[in-house]
Amino acid sequence: MAKRVRVGTIKESPSRHDAIVVGAGHNGLVTACYLARAGLRVLVLERRHVVGGACVTEETFPGYKVSTASYVNSLFHTQIVRDLNLERYGYEVLPRDPSSFTPFPDGRSLMMGPDLERTRNEIAKFSKRDAERYPQYEAMLERVAALVEPTLTMAPPDILRPRLADLRALLTLGLSFRRLRDGAGEAVEILTGAARPILDRWFESEELKGTLATDAIIGAMASPSMPGTAYVLFHHVMGEAGGTRGVWAYMRGGMGGITQALAGAARNLGAEIRCEAEVQRILVRDGRAQGVALANGDELHAPLVASNADANVTFLKLLGRNELPEAFVADVERINYASASLKINVALGELPSFRALPGSEPGPQHRGTIHICPDQDYIELAHDDAKYGRPSAQPVIEFQLPSVVDPTVAPEGRHLMSMFIQYAPYELRDGSWDDQRDAFADRCFAIVDEYAPNFTSSVIDRQVLAPPDLERVFNLTGGNIFQGAMTPGQLFAFRPAPGWARYRTPIRGLYLCGSAAHPGGGVMGTPGYNAAREILGRGRFKASAATRRFRLGHS
Repeated sequence: MAKRVRVGTIKESPSRHDAIVVGAGHNGLVTACYLARAGLRVLVLERRHVVGGACVTEETFPGYKVSTASYVNSLFHTQIVRDLNLERYGYEVLPRDPSSFTPFPDGRSLMMGPDLERTRNEIAKFSKRDAERYPQYEAMLERVAALVEPTLTMAPPDILRPRLADLRALLTLGLSFRRLRDGAGEAVEILTGAARPILDRWFESEELKGTLATDAIIGAMASPSMPGTAYVLFHHVMGEAGGTRGVWAYMRGGMGGITQALAGAARNLGAEIRCEAEVQRILVRDGRAQGVALANGDELHAPLVASNADANVTFLKLLGRNELPEAFVADVERINYASASLKINVALGELPSFRALPGSEPGPQHRGTIHICPDQDYIELAHDDAKYGRPSAQPVIEFQLPSVVDPTVAPEGRHLMSMFIQYAPYELRDGSWDDQRDAFADRCFAIVDEYAPNFTSSVIDRQVLAPPDLERVFNLTGGNIFQGAMTPGQLFAFRPAPGWARYRTPIRGLYLCGSAAHPGGGVMGTPGYNAAREILGRGRFKASAATRRFRLGHS
């Protein structure tokens, strides 16, 4: 279970802090670490009782360490782990092998990753042609990754007020595209297009395509046939765990292992972290951030404020509209937060015994992500329900059993399941989630029973988090786990709004450091990393030796 940070009595002098970070999610903590490492006096404020935001471990059920929201790690930037020596603070990655298991209604199954030869043998059960083409498909993704990955740690160019540095960045991107030569078209399609046409072009087996397509819809209110889903698919295969690309991993002790390590590093670097300290308002005077006001009435002052909250919360709730340009407010109001993700955490007495691969003793079928999704049409039909305001009658279900790889997260002899469901729309046409939350969870459980008949009877307890719950608990507008949809019009130079993609905001001294900024959602840490670099490069502080080292090493 994640340790609670002691709540301090708030007695503040105006000049005590150089920077205040709003929200102790993983990106906020990353920003705090780098600012503190550069010699700034940093205060992190978290409204909940525990650090971590949506990347957190909690004892939801007695004796269980539950990753309440985010549940696996691959995207977290390895440079951050090295820079902050996070392993010293308990950061421990537990790679999964195999990566995934998909049982099918006819009793067959597909296991994938990370071993390529084993994956090809599994794919060959459904299509020898697909097994031969799969390495070429992965090579294609590698080519696109070579183009995209350098942009993740860039400050995107300001397309409305370009400077010389912005023009150089655009030229660099152009040269990178040029190096792709004949592969430039496939890169453009991955970055802007729909996942389904790409998968249909590469493969013939619906079993393989359905499994791959699940990565294209995570956290999205979209089906694989809709533009933008190819990038979501690519986004989720881009990371690495334990030094291997595309491998997803559990964290020892749950996902809070990331944020607890970051909090430990931040405190060791001199940052102060306060929980149960809800920011109610960002203080502004003459167009410049002055600090924050808390819900209890206290005011804390600092010339720099970095918000880990999404753009809607930061600009439309913590600030007054009259403090921002009208055009900017209009851009923020246009941000799409549509999401249809629902999370169920389950305490189990025993592991699922699948019809496709029976046995409730730990086996390879239990180690990775289990997909309940037989083909792409299944996803399309599930999305059709949601787009009309209905929870899917046949939802797409993914679940993990982290206790198989990490026994520390469940009592001896018991297991923990993390279920991620698509599609559960935020707004329902008929009724509310208070009426339908448990009925929808029961429906999901009944579907899993079709593949693993012992499942429901093994359930000890469960926690159901519908989109409004994700919004309420984690302050995620619309329950969107990415702090805004990951669509082409909301990425790179357009995130969160055109002209404001460099972490700065119309309020001087106020920065965005969370997933609302480039490069977006997922447990990456990169938005916080980039924001810290921009703050240190453009803050009004006189650079210390540590600050100069940070600039030289990470510019």
